Amino acid sequence: MTRSDRKPIIKNEENLLENAVSPKDRKARELALRALARALEASDPRGIVYSKVSVDDSTLRIGDLKLDLSKFRNLYVIGGGKASGAMAEALERVLGERITGGIVNVPKGTEELYSTNRIVLHGASHPVPDEDGVSGTRKMLELAEKAGEEDLIICLISGGGSSLMPQPRNGVSLEDKKEITNDLLRCGATINEINAVRKHISDFKGGWLAKRAYPATVVSLLLSDVVGDPLDVIASGPTVPDTSTFNDAISILKKYQIWEKAPESIKRLLLDGLKGIEPETPKEGDEAFKKVRNLVIGSNRIACMAAKEELARKGLNTLFLTSYMEGEAREIGTFLGSIIREILHSGNPLSTPCAVILGGETTVTVIGNGKGGRNQELALAASLK
Repeated sequence: MTRSDRKPIIKNEENLLENAVSPKDRKARELALRALARALEASDPRGIVYSKVSVDDSTLRIGDLKLDLSKFRNLYVIGGGKASGAMAEALERVLGERITGGIVNVPKGTEELYSTNRIVLHGASHPVPDEDGVSGTRKMLELAEKAGEEDLIICLISGGGSSLMPQPRNGVSLEDKKEITNDLLRCGATINEINAVRKHISDFKGGWLAKRAYPATVVSLLLSDVVGDPLDVIASGPTVPDTSTFNDAISILKKYQIWEKAPESIKRLLLDGLKGIEPETPKEGDEAFKKVRNLVIGSNRIACMAAKEELARKGLNTLFLTSYMEGEAREIGTFLGSIIREILHSGNPLSTPCAVILGGETTVTVIGNGKGGRNQELALAASLK
């Protein structure tokens, strides 16, 4: 299938173009939408899996990694995330009957969008976890604990995995976990901070899945939605050594003035961890990670580069500024507005026609009952500058 034969990625593209106030504005919109479409194509989970995973006789290739499937008794697939349903469908088409079985947690209502026979797609709530997510995650842990030294587990991890794979730890209820998650989301905490807390109130995240799966071989395929692609933060790093501590989790809750009103079960667990009563999350050097490979197969940076290449192909001067954008959306927007003014005034750092490409994840501290999203707030702040 050629690119021209594909269904449009941006379904309301014509409506967006019709709203242009001038031919020049329409042209600019066309360029921006083409760049966005290319970035989305580069982020397509099915396409990424098809391009990265292949089988030749008994040799499984995942990027530069090669595995001899004849050495494994069983091949299980587990995981979760907003893109993990599409990843599971693509992986099953590549591996077929080589897959023994598996379960992947996906957002409720999306199960019917994908076709799998050997991998169960289990619906769960996102962004706030629910009991369906817990039951699916528990089945993953049971499968991981059942796997032996001659088994291979492929984990499919994508954005939203933290919410879709909840397994509260030692006396912490799901309601308590939901409460603390909501508080962190509303106060403007970064995804890194939210995940540091989540990992220390979970029996799955922060390396615990790898611990449960040992001595099986584990390969995690990661679609990163986290700035900088830190492995221990993507979906809270279920198969990655954790770099955060109980002390970090407590400090984050205190930083945002959440500690005092946090559920007693969470405070008790974190304090017990600080005293050494509860075990820390698995760290670098733990034997559980000897047979684990974590592979980032898609990321924000890859999407940014695809957009940059498309705009350059259209004849624009391009600058890839960063894939590490973080901070309050309105502050980033004001900064970008200043860059635009400088370009128009002096031709620095680029002469027109040009495009500045950047990616990352901004936050919005909610005041009252505002409407809209982070990108909308960023764009409005830039236009006001």
